[in-house]
Amino acid sequence: MIKAVLTIAGSDSSGGAGIQADIKTITCFGMYAMSAITSLTAQNTTGVYGVSDVAPEFVAKQLDCVFEDIFPDSVKIGMVSNAGIIRATANSLKMHRARNIVLDPVMISTSGSPLLQQDAIDELNSSLLPLASIVTPNIPEAEALSGTRIKDKADTEKAAEIIYSRCKTAVLIKGGHSVHDADDLLFDGTEFKWFLSPKIDNSNTHGTGCTLSSAIACGLADGRSISDSVTAAKKYINGALRANFDIGKGSGPLLHNYRFIPDFTEE
Repeated sequence: MIKAVLTIAGSDSSGGAGIQADIKTITCFGMYAMSAITSLTAQNTTGVYGVSDVAPEFVAKQLDCVFEDIFPDSVKIGMVSNAGIIRATANSLKMHRARNIVLDPVMISTSGSPLLQQDAIDELNSSLLPLASIVTPNIPEAEALSGTRIKDKADTEKAAEIIYSRCKTAVLIKGGHSVHDADDLLFDGTEFKWFLSPKIDNSNTHGTGCTLSSAIACGLADGRSISDSVTAAKKYINGALRANFDIGKGSGPLLHNYRFIPDFTEE
């Protein structure tokens, strides 16, 4: 049986992030991708030029249609841009008893600008975070969720403990914003596990967070543990970065199907 993975996220018209990146990733893992679109964006590798949110009621209708016909083996949540969409998503997931939920909290842009208003952050914390099997913030997002500054590995572990204490959800703090390395920290409420990775020299990183969280969702759909799912997802991301794909005038996307390129060797 081919596993089915549902992504709940915004659309990236240039194909590098959001729904498009999620569907590419899920397909490359040999699984069936389904989607519920929360926002339409007009964007490319140079920036975001417009956003149009979907009505919360229509987000819920998309979810109902999916769950009532093809029940997903896992769910990835990305851009949920306002409190109404977050509330509608949480209510639907609870009603349908969704499982294996990966939450990528898209809260802060690459340039550091907030993407969620405070009421949406409050709703995210209260209704959506507790439903997740794992939440995957980057360092700025982990700082926002924990209310602490992260300057080193000890700070990262402290932030992970704070986030876990509030939602009892496994936490993966991504280290891609670190200057010296790309080490990620997983905390499951019992132990810390560091995934050590060197910085890969590639400025084309658009959609890495979307891709990583979707890859983790694929691992969970396949029955892997959270730790093993993160390991497989990290390997996939590192290979996509090493492919050195370069397209567009700005920060370009990953090459999601790099494994299908002849003579490419995944380290």
